[in-house]
Amino acid sequence: MERDHDAVVGLIWRSQELWADLAELCAAGGRFAGSESERRAREWLRGRLGAATGAAVRTHAVGYDGWARQSCALARVAPSPAALHAHSLVWSPPTPPGGLEAEVVDLGRGTLEDFRANEREIPGRFALVRHEYMFATGHVHRRRKYLWARERGARGFLIASPLPGQVLVTGSSGSGEADDIPAAGVTQESGAGLARVGGRHARVRLDLTVRRGAATAENLIAEIPGRTPEWVVLCAHYDGHDLGQSALDNGTGVVVALEVARALAPLAPSLRRGLRVAFFTVEEWGLTGSRHYVDQLGEDESDRIALAVNLDSVAGSPWLTALTSGFEELDPFLVGAAGEAGVTLRTFRPVMANSDHYNFVRRGIPAFRLVAGFDEPDSRLRYLLTPADTLDKVSPTELKAAALLTAEIVLRACMAEHPVARRKTGEEVSALLA
Repeated sequence: MERDHDAVVGLIWRSQELWADLAELCAAGGRFAGSESERRAREWLRGRLGAATGAAVRTHAVGYDGWARQSCALARVAPSPAALHAHSLVWSPPTPPGGLEAEVVDLGRGTLEDFRANEREIPGRFALVRHEYMFATGHVHRRRKYLWARERGARGFLIASPLPGQVLVTGSSGSGEADDIPAAGVTQESGAGLARVGGRHARVRLDLTVRRGAATAENLIAEIPGRTPEWVVLCAHYDGHDLGQSALDNGTGVVVALEVARALAPLAPSLRRGLRVAFFTVEEWGLTGSRHYVDQLGEDESDRIALAVNLDSVAGSPWLTALTSGFEELDPFLVGAAGEAGVTLRTFRPVMANSDHYNFVRRGIPAFRLVAGFDEPDSRLRYLLTPADTLDKVSPTELKAAALLTAEIVLRACMAEHPVARRKTGEEVSALLA
């Protein structure tokens, strides 16, 4: 173990490929699912994954409801006309020809309490809420706010950026259902311009066109078998959004997974468990790529996965946190690995359905997400889902630390004689997700 550990650490410390990979991935653009940017990134990643593992890279096809932006315009009609900055949210339906005009009810942060307190004012109006820092205790996800608005009869949904300087915010909204409502992200300043004046609601017109149709995406998977039929899955999503380069979210997770695969590939065949590297796509659309993959696993194949390690946004702060999803045995295992790697690691046990680890948890498979900046709203992770998610927000030192920690975790999980965490039964999973 010690000799293997030292060899892996040495390879990662000396590697020049980690940062070069991130720069090249970001050069492909934001990797919005279904775009040419995503296709270029996928083909580049296919070659890099094959070279890193020395294994054949297989494709896992994902059929999904394709969607593309065409145009989005938002204007305040009253009390005084003004053009506002807006960006349609993923899966938003189009507005009727000529646009959708309605008053706006400002729900502040947009908690459930905010929706309940304004229940009578929501029907027939646009619901305006605020985007929150996503990696925090008590965070209320954008999609939850959208559903609350839709359920209460809102005609449309607007979410305002938390950042000043006319910075747009993006993300997904509905999922192609018949009762979905038009949705757009707006700048902080545009949100402020929709406040009530003299007790009267502002009135806006949203004109939004989109293109929809059946689409197919591709997850990429490479395997290095170990001495037993069991596996440790190392995964990250490679898709992103079109406002920036999706550098933090999730270029960082992708290139760290590549780096760890390169370092462990020579050792993997001698380890107890094999290493399976999976790059998922359409994650930004309700975790679609990993959901298709995990749901198609047979029971025997699912049972052979000892641990799923999900890397998503692993730089942007020097502090890393493992979201351990109710698998209490993972906490001491991960903290011990972090101590050996010389990296400080925090753990957070409640389930958060905010990345691909969640779909493994749904099957009772021990899984966690490694993320930077948890409960640090002033970290560079605040730039996610905005045009500012670019290469300059990533620290090479933070990226290297994430790679060292991940390699330690994966190596230990592949070598362990006993399971690092117990699988959960269907009843336990239901209780966990309730």
